[in-house]
Amino acid sequence: MELSTTYMGLALRNPLVASPSPVSYSLDGVRRLADGGVGAIVLFSLFEEQLREQTARAIGLIEDSAESFPEALSYFPSVAEEDGSPRAYLTLLERAVAAVDIPVIASLNGITPAGWTEYARAMQDAGAAAIELNIYYLPGDTETSGRDVEQRHVDVLERIKSAVSVPVAVKLSPYFSSAGEMALRLDRAGADALVLFNRFLQPDIDTEQLVVLPRVNLSSPADARLARTWIALLRGRLTASLAATSGVEVPADVARYLLAGADVVMTTSALLRHGPSYATDLLDGLRRWMASKGFQTVDDVRGLLAVPRDADAAAYERSSYVTAMRAANAGAYNPW
Repeated sequence: MELSTTYMGLALRNPLVASPSPVSYSLDGVRRLADGGVGAIVLFSLFEEQLREQTARAIGLIEDSAESFPEALSYFPSVAEEDGSPRAYLTLLERAVAAVDIPVIASLNGITPAGWTEYARAMQDAGAAAIELNIYYLPGDTETSGRDVEQRHVDVLERIKSAVSVPVAVKLSPYFSSAGEMALRLDRAGADALVLFNRFLQPDIDTEQLVVLPRVNLSSPADARLARTWIALLRGRLTASLAATSGVEVPADVARYLLAGADVVMTTSALLRHGPSYATDLLDGLRRWMASKGFQTVDDVRGLLAVPRDADAAAYERSSYVTAMRAANAGAYNPW
């Protein structure tokens, strides 16, 4: 089976991409991911708060700056072989690019348009094949309008696109009143890819200690359904590539995303649970499934079950919903 494909114009040996995780905190981890068989690697994110901290230190204002974001300063990943600073990130990126023969994508995580440009350019200069923007913004101000949230995403993208020539992907959350229109706006603003979807922090509560517990849980296959729904709807309607993330555990999960229309399938949880070499198991399973169905290439699979481009997408989804509800009411679906 031929698994080679393209993503944002980048040639990949297969559509499985290692998304940001602690495995990429070190050069050894990057090598292990590449040896495991993935088609590309997205490094862990460099956070906007880290850049602000570095700037504050440079001008001797770290004490004043720390007051505005004290919690953030102690939660960043440190690069195992360096000091965890933005400069160390660029050093790791440069060494990773030289060490592996697959595309290495840098990642920026933040919420404001200002202050990113020079680092995006530095990432490009360090050899990043592309840059992924993880715009992690959950508006806590109840007066913030939905259009303001959307415009912030567009502004960040346009600022980065004006600074670099490498492809730029935007990692989105699903929490827009019209996710399809948001995708179209980013596509028109120059996004080379959309990564669906980011999972926001959903803290738990400890009823014994009476404290809030900030946790990020590994994804499960059920988390893939929302992303697959939107990928199937957006396939063929955008110029940007579509990357799927969350919910990959077995080869069938990779196949499902491709059938929906994903250009690449990203995973963190499966590689953390089973180790970087598990990528080989996922790909071997994908090959076996393709052979059993008579598919020769990834292109034979991609988008086969996407919403038809000439269909009324809203009516299509409504019809599917009504069909599912009728089956449930008729007893064809029994959750117990």
